Amino acid sequence: MIKLETERLIIRDPSLSDLDGWHKLLSDPIIMYHLQDIKTNTIEESEINLKEAVSEAKSEKRTKYFMAIELKATSAFVGSIGYTVTQKIPAGKFAHVGYFILKNYHNHGYVTEALKEIIRFAFEDDGVYRLETGCMAENLASEQIMKKCGMIKESERKSCVWHDGKLKNRVEYRLLKDEWTRTV
Repeated sequence: MIKLETERLIIRDPSLSDLDGWHKLLSDPIIMYHLQDIKTNTIEESEINLKEAVSEAKSEKRTKYFMAIELKATSAFVGSIGYTVTQKIPAGKFAHVGYFILKNYHNHGYVTEALKEIIRFAFEDDGVYRLETGCMAENLASEQIMKKCGMIKESERKSCVWHDGKLKNRVEYRLLKDEWTRTV
């Protein structure tokens, strides 16, 4: 079981007791606006998603490291963060990072704090060589988090995502282990 700590947060494998927070997060139309492919509509759909995350956390061949974020001070569920291993090569794993947080915890730096710890864990403890992520170009808050965590912009893909009835641009970021090592 993974349990990471930062100054204000605990980042840990999810448990079935996270269902209320997990559902609030996954079913919120504002939070999930840019992640409509994983948005849930019912508590049952959220429970299926959570059970998959709990099962993956116990797997010997784990490829998905999506964890719960909670406040140290109160144990309140804040959101979810993690990555999916997309490839394994001799240099290390390649992984795609993702994160989302409940509305009442926006603008407190929690996601930036959590992502910095996930990056550290991935590179130091899990053999990851390349982390990548991206978002729609209009999602400025998400892109700002990537920048604050030292990720490097690789591209802006024009008109590549069909979203909310129109074509939208997407930005892509990366961080390699040796790039990260030079900054810590």
